[in-house]
Amino acid sequence: MHNFKQKLSLPSYNQTIFAIDQLTYAIMKIPYLLLLCLYPFFIEAQETAPQEMKGRVHLNLNEGWRFYKYPDTMKPDSLLYDVRPEVAEKVDGKAADARPTEGIKVEEKQGVLKSWILPSGNKFISDKKRPYRRPTGDPGADFPFVQADFDDNNWETVNLPHDWAIKGPFYKGWDVPIGGGMGRLPIQGVAWYRKKLDIPVSDAGRSIFLEIEGAMSYAMVWLNGKLVGGWPYGYASWQLDLTPYIIPDKENQLAIRLDNPPSSSRWYPGAGLYRDVWLIKTAPIHIGQWGTQLETRTLSKAEAEIHLVIQIDNDGDADKEVKVITDCYLLDEQGQRQARPAASFSAMNAHIEAKKSTKIHGKTLIKQPKLWGPLPEQCPNRYVALTSVYTNGKLVDRYETRFGIRSLVFHPDSGLLVNGQRTFMKGVNQHHDLGALGAAFNRRAAERQLEILRDMGCNAIRMAHNPPAPELLELTDSMGFLVVNEIFDNWNLKKTPLDFHLIFPDWHEQDIRAFIRRDRNHPSVILWSYGNEVGEQYTDTAGASLAARLQEIVKAEDRTRPSTVSMNYAKPPMPLPAVVDVISLNYQGEGIRNGPAYSGLQGITTPPLFPAFRKQFPNKMILSSENAAAVSSRGEYFLPVYPGNSAPVKEGQGGDSLRQQVSAYELYSVPFGSGPDKVFVTMDAHPYVAGSFVWSGWDYLGEPTPYYLSRSSYFGLIDLAGFKKDRYYLYQSQWRPDLPMAHILPHWTWPERVGQTVPVHVFTSGDEAELFLNGKSLGRKKKEKGMYRLRWDEVIYTPGELRVVAYKEGKLWAADIIRTAGKAKRLVVSADKSELKADGKDLVFVTVNIVDENNQMVPRSDCLLEFSIEGPAEIVGTDNGDAASLISFASHKRPAFNGRCLAIVRAKRLQKGDIKIKVQGEGVEGSVAVLHCKP
Repeated sequence: MHNFKQKLSLPSYNQTIFAIDQLTYAIMKIPYLLLLCLYPFFIEAQETAPQEMKGRVHLNLNEGWRFYKYPDTMKPDSLLYDVRPEVAEKVDGKAADARPTEGIKVEEKQGVLKSWILPSGNKFISDKKRPYRRPTGDPGADFPFVQADFDDNNWETVNLPHDWAIKGPFYKGWDVPIGGGMGRLPIQGVAWYRKKLDIPVSDAGRSIFLEIEGAMSYAMVWLNGKLVGGWPYGYASWQLDLTPYIIPDKENQLAIRLDNPPSSSRWYPGAGLYRDVWLIKTAPIHIGQWGTQLETRTLSKAEAEIHLVIQIDNDGDADKEVKVITDCYLLDEQGQRQARPAASFSAMNAHIEAKKSTKIHGKTLIKQPKLWGPLPEQCPNRYVALTSVYTNGKLVDRYETRFGIRSLVFHPDSGLLVNGQRTFMKGVNQHHDLGALGAAFNRRAAERQLEILRDMGCNAIRMAHNPPAPELLELTDSMGFLVVNEIFDNWNLKKTPLDFHLIFPDWHEQDIRAFIRRDRNHPSVILWSYGNEVGEQYTDTAGASLAARLQEIVKAEDRTRPSTVSMNYAKPPMPLPAVVDVISLNYQGEGIRNGPAYSGLQGITTPPLFPAFRKQFPNKMILSSENAAAVSSRGEYFLPVYPGNSAPVKEGQGGDSLRQQVSAYELYSVPFGSGPDKVFVTMDAHPYVAGSFVWSGWDYLGEPTPYYLSRSSYFGLIDLAGFKKDRYYLYQSQWRPDLPMAHILPHWTWPERVGQTVPVHVFTSGDEAELFLNGKSLGRKKKEKGMYRLRWDEVIYTPGELRVVAYKEGKLWAADIIRTAGKAKRLVVSADKSELKADGKDLVFVTVNIVDENNQMVPRSDCLLEFSIEGPAEIVGTDNGDAASLISFASHKRPAFNGRCLAIVRAKRLQKGDIKIKVQGEGVEGSVAVLHCKP
């Protein structure tokens, strides 16, 4: 039967499977073609079946929302979650490692809605004597926006995921509502989303839930004029029970209010319903929210012992006897399950009282298990557990849980062992925005980020500093990345005046438990982090006590993984590091403000502390959870070049404050950071350190250190448009030592420097190299210990060809050539793929390079480009990677930045045909890319 279902693969399979299961015996006798003819019958059967036969329906609600945001000039409504303190502190440009401070206490006032919202998290509070009780009354019931008859036809129509701020315009200057720290985009304010839900009469008696994967922020939900609940933390995924408020056989009016404060983040948080929204319908007996947990207890080549815990909810008015059957299937590379189960759990039975929940436990053996492990050394094999719930012999719920089988050992000397194999974490830190798309999650955009990182040699991602979209973890599972999953950037102490310290006391338990239950079955997640550089590092035993309470919550939810807090201040003798399972150090490993070039800088100052932590905690694994914080602008090269391996960027030393650009010689960092070469020296000197997480993998919106008049960071190995910086190749040379590669910098088009010095650096996975200028050797150099680049700092610039030949162990290894470019002649357009799926989500990323008459890229060209499109697709954003650019991402006109530009094209839903993307430029020949949109 399972093989037959898989062959069927009908679009509405999830809505019909329960009716089909009731007719299993008959179906097995019906020829396949006859079954297809009878497909409409099964749809009807599902809609008219008795209530106990109707199972889980998972409906995406992303399309067709009405959206309204109060103008900045208008005072919004008074439906406040809570009062907030006045903001008197200027935070833009504040050092990222500045000490967090006490928040300003504000007394709760009558009229705020917090007391009605807090009960939404009750299921995640462990002390059942301490749930929040909803007050009487129904605040907001008379507000027009929540009424079914309110006319919202003049509101904007949007599809989700939606980020209301990303189109801008950017704020310019210093005295603005949102400065560089939060990306200069209009995230602040109150906005409403409205959508009608068609609930048929056949849904009477069912349990119906709204699931929101991310809403920024202070979300509150009304249905049919009644306040249902909400959730304030903008990065949380959460669910509300709509059942008491549903009116079957009628259009039900859903209204969601969001309130995004200014001065609430250290980076761009995004705004709006920026992840998927779902409507879930179940029978009264059903598996609870994130209600399954699979754990590998013992593992060998011969078999894996898998334990399963399932939470069953009974929303009905009568006690019920249930029977639960779970089969486990191996998934193929496309995520499709195999025909036959790899193992089955014995049937589990339980008695569930009305309006209560119960947990049931089972175990099974999977023979010759296919293990999940990170690429490229291992393979990310995955399984799915298909759980079926029966009452009175009838199927009432079916639930899929994807998981992986793998063993993890966190060893103080050997580091991380995955399935017994030592695996050094070559990691990056990633914020959640997707560049020109903003915070609105898109699977293809996230996949592209991971693909480019993987090509560099990256095998691990630290989620900085908040839970990611669930789909991102689906990608890390399937693509074989290790994940450090992090939830909080602060606890009770604040980093910005209106950040989430305001809700931490009320919501930290609910947030942590929901976070772990959502993500605990993802095999890519190997470590929980419940704090990043929190202010409680400074509060001695009080901070350690709070950390211990949070650690208890984490352990209560998942004992299969260790947990940690990333520390940039806490030292080995302090009490907080003793609490965590893994020592995670931000910048302290290589030393903070340490070295000749950093001498005298104000702020946290430490020597390299890996040895001190190892001595204090000999039984704990150590991780460099955040390092480098190097900065650069792609294609910008400033002279003179610092002679050492690391220096803080400043005017005349890698920095140009007038143009707001940083040199790409890749030697410069923020004051608390280090150049990449210095980090490599430290990591090589301490081989027991389990991994290195660079700050950061990609540039991201906000935090544009050192130039806060800009919009986005300079930290990335990859710029905001997705173009690789030179630093990318330096890391590739270290993280992919078996890949023959060589990379020369800078470019070789310097007409103003003929006869003058232009230093040349080479990044290579080889161990020596010879440099040639116009065929003449400039010398052969060999890497010595502590060298990660080869430098020819006295090259006299002459136009022509610069070539490097790299060697490894005396044998020819790799080569690279760059040439002097002529005048910009034409545009060369390329796309990362030629076909799009007509689903309204799929993207293609179109790159424009400016070249001369010999097809040599012109590295300094910044000519104005204009994009246009024909066919069933639209341009949803453009970018060039210039952190200082304040042109709207929605603009179809944009100058190139150092010879390159990007357009992002999205397929239109249910349309097919050819797509032509035209690019014109000032003074150059235009070009066209032809794509195809397939159904």
